[in-house]
Amino acid sequence: MGNILALVQKEVRGYFVSPIAYVLLVFFTLLFGWFYIASLNLMLQLSGGNFGMGGPQVVNVNEFMIRPLFGNTAVILLFLLPMLTMRSYAEEKRSGTIELLLTSPLSDFQIIMGKFLGALALYTLMLALTGIHIAMLFQYGEPEWGPILTGYLGLILMGSSFISIGLAISSMTKNQIVAGVATFAVLLLFWIINWIGDASGSTAQSVLAYLSILEHFDDFSKGVIDTKHLTYYLSFIGLGLFLTAKSMDTARWNG
Repeated sequence: MGNILALVQKEVRGYFVSPIAYVLLVFFTLLFGWFYIASLNLMLQLSGGNFGMGGPQVVNVNEFMIRPLFGNTAVILLFLLPMLTMRSYAEEKRSGTIELLLTSPLSDFQIIMGKFLGALALYTLMLALTGIHIAMLFQYGEPEWGPILTGYLGLILMGSSFISIGLAISSMTKNQIVAGVATFAVLLLFWIINWIGDASGSTAQSVLAYLSILEHFDDFSKGVIDTKHLTYYLSFIGLGLFLTAKSMDTARWNG
């Protein structure tokens, strides 16, 4: 466990030595803040009866503010998280330090978990910065804590899935740009795969809908934790880490 924690610290320091961490934190905070203000203005207009609804209305903060906000946050992650993982292995291969890593007294499992948890730590920091915005909502209403907490759980699981796939793809190339673009392409495929199912038969539609990353997130923003969704995301994470392990094993043998 000590080796994993040491590698996690090394990965986090590496993110902040380069501009990546700062760029991600700034862009994520700005984009989240923009969607937050847009959703808040819409909610205030609805509560003030500014849409021809016959006067002030009682607006559910979770329904009209938090759910759309978390949905927009998921879209932000689709674009930003490939930037987080693209250098993890690709930069090690380009600079030649991957050989030192593979010949160090660390198992493949420790290396993979160290890099995964390091990326996850930075991602968790990104989400933690949004807590200030969520806390301010209590000035405008009485949001329920349940959907907020489950929504963050959904974002963590979705983000972890993105990170695991990003690490797998980064381990297969020396080029960071290729890793980032390929990761985005794969994640986008799983994002829109249910659209393909809409034009297919009922069986194919059900299968493709289950494979969709987005389909499994919506219930979390509603305050619902379904074992089906937990199983999907944990399996997705496991698949990404497994592919990373196989890629590292191949690199070790080739080396």
